[in-house]
Formats: sequence, C-alpha cells, structure tokens
Amino acid sequence: MGRHKAILLTITMLAGGISGTRHADAQTFRTYRCADGTQFIVGFYDYDNRAFLQIDGEPITLARRLTVSGARYSGAGITLKISRTGATTVKHLKRPVTACAVI
Repeated sequence: MGRHKAILLTITMLAGGISGTRHADAQTFRTYRCADGTQFIVGFYDYDNRAFLQIDGEPITLARRLTVSGARYSGAGITLKISRTGATTVKHLKRPVTACAVI
C-alpha cells in the first residue's frame, strides 16, 4: 500500500471513530476549517518532519521550511503556517492566505 493510501486509511479510521485499531506511528491529527470555507486534515508523525494533508480530496505532503518562529510547511502550491500560539493560516493554490481554526 502506498504511503498516501496508508495516510488516507488512517485519517478515515480516525474520522470514522473505529475503536480498537492501532494508528501506526501517528502522533497528531487535526481537522481545520478556514475563513474562506477550505477544510483540511493534517497529520504529523513523530518520525517525520513533514506535514501530511488531505485537502480538496487529495493527499499532499508538505516539507518543513525554515522559519523564525512556529512552523511552516509547503509544497504543491500549498503553504501551511502554524505560529507558536497556535494561529494557523493556509495559502491554497491561487487563493489568498486565510486564517484557519481547529474543529
């Protein structure tokens, strides 16, 4: 099974509330809703410094980029920024930067 399919399966199991399953090495999964209506799920793994997104029905892997504070990930036309205070923004393809909140 490809890495993206495994991530989607894990996200699906989390979203579906399947109990009694082990979620591999998943450290953190969060679902966000943004001011412009964008909704996405992001997964972070303890062994990997990348962010794994499910956005617009597509799996996207974002590389961690250098930043002065907080975290910034980008790839495939998407930039995800998470400040130290937890404020999160996403720039998605040609859309403007938008604020997002965990739901």
